[in-house]
Amino acid sequence: MHTHTLTAISPIDGRYAAAVQQLSDYFSEYALIRFRVHVEVEYFILLSEKRFFKLDKKKANALRSIVVDFNLAMAEEIKATEKITNHDVKAVEYFLKKQLDLLEIGHLKEWVHFGLTSQDINNTAIPIAWKEAMEFEYLPAILNLEQHLSALANTWKQVSMLARTHGQPASPTRLGKELMVFVERIENQIQLFSYIPFSGKFGGATGNFNAHHVAFPKTDWVKFANELLEDKLGLQRQQYTTQIEHYDLLAAHFDAIKRINNILIDLCRDIWTYVSMDYFKQKLKKGEVGSSAMPHKVNPIDFENAEGNLGLANAQLEHLSSKLPISRLQRDLTDSTVLRNMGVPIAHTLIAIASIEKGLNKLILHEAKLKADLDNNWAVVAEAIQTILRREGYPKPYEALKELTRGQVMNKQTVHQFISKLKISAVLKAELKKITPHNYTGLNF
Repeated sequence: MHTHTLTAISPIDGRYAAAVQQLSDYFSEYALIRFRVHVEVEYFILLSEKRFFKLDKKKANALRSIVVDFNLAMAEEIKATEKITNHDVKAVEYFLKKQLDLLEIGHLKEWVHFGLTSQDINNTAIPIAWKEAMEFEYLPAILNLEQHLSALANTWKQVSMLARTHGQPASPTRLGKELMVFVERIENQIQLFSYIPFSGKFGGATGNFNAHHVAFPKTDWVKFANELLEDKLGLQRQQYTTQIEHYDLLAAHFDAIKRINNILIDLCRDIWTYVSMDYFKQKLKKGEVGSSAMPHKVNPIDFENAEGNLGLANAQLEHLSSKLPISRLQRDLTDSTVLRNMGVPIAHTLIAIASIEKGLNKLILHEAKLKADLDNNWAVVAEAIQTILRREGYPKPYEALKELTRGQVMNKQTVHQFISKLKISAVLKAELKKITPHNYTGLNF
C-alpha cells in the first residue's frame, strides 16, 4: 500500500500531517542525514583552515553548497549505500568522498571523517536539528500563544467573575487576571528554557581524542573541537564525555517543555470548565456538527484535543528525559533509537498549541452568565464584611458571618439586613453596603 495520510500508522503522519509537516525539516531521516553532511563538511573545512591540508576557498564553498542544495535524491543515494555498509554515518562518509572526486579533490578523501567516531557526527547533527526546531518552530508557537492569552487578558481585564476554590463559590476575581496567571507561568518557564544551552559531543571514540592525538600530538584538539562546535556549529561543547554526549541538557529541555505542557493542560481544563459553566459561548461554523445524536451540541473539542495531545507529548518527553542520560559504561546503543523519536512529542505539542489557538478564537464571552453567578452568590462578600469589622475591633466578626452565611442562600437583601442590625456607626454601615460581588475583586492588575 502506498504511503498516504489515510494509511499512516501515526496520526502525526496521517490525520495531523498538514499541521506538522514542517517538522520533517528537523526530525525526519532525511533531515538527520542532511545535518550529518553539514557537520562532516564543516569539520573537513576547519581541518583545511588549520592547515592540515590545502583547500582553496572555491572548493570549500562548493562543499558548503552540497549542504545548502541537499535534496531527497542525495539522501536516497546515502540510504542505498547504507544498505551495503549497514552503517548510517559511514554511508555519509562515502557519499562525501564521492563528492570530493566530483570536485577533483579526491586526493583529500581520507580527511573526511578523520579520527572520528559516528557519535561525533550524530551528537552534533542531532543537537543542531533540535536547536533549529526549537528556535524556528516550538518557541515561536508558544510565544505566540502567550501573546494571544495576554491580549485576551487585557480585553477582559475589567470583567468581574466569581472565583471557585475547591469548586465552591469564593472571593470574586477578574477574568483578565485569571488569564494573566497562565501568561506569567508560561513566561517563567520559557525563561528557564532559554537558560539551557544546546550542547554536543565531539572527542573521538571514547571522548579523549585518541586517534587525533596519536596522529598529531602537538595539536590542541580540545581547542579545535571547541571552535568547531561553538563557532562553526553554534553548540556548546561538552568537555568530558564517553563515546556519546551526556544528554543531561537535552533532558532539561524535555522537562522544561513538559512543564509548559502541564501549564497548558491546566489552561485547557479551566477554559473547558468555563465553557461548561456557560461563561463562554463558542462561535458557530456553518456545516459543523457537535454530536451525531444531539443537534444542539457545540462542544469545546479544541481544548479537549489539545489536552489529549499534551498528555501524549508529556508521556514521551518523560521517557526521553529519564532514559537518555543513562548509558552503560562508555556507551550502549539504546540512545540511538530513542533519539529518532524526539520529534514526536514536539509534533503532539505543536498540534496542541494550534488547537488551543483555534479554541481561543472561538470563545465569545457570555457576560450575562458571569453577572448572574455573582448576583446569586452574595455570601462571598462575607469575607469583606468580617475583615472590615476586624479592622474596627468588632467582637467575633468571623463567627457572626459564619453563622449568617454558611450553607445558606444569600442575596443583597439578606446581607444588607444583617449590616443594618450591626451595632456600628451609620458611616461604617454605608461603607459595608457599598460592597457587592461585582466590585469585591481586589486589585485591578
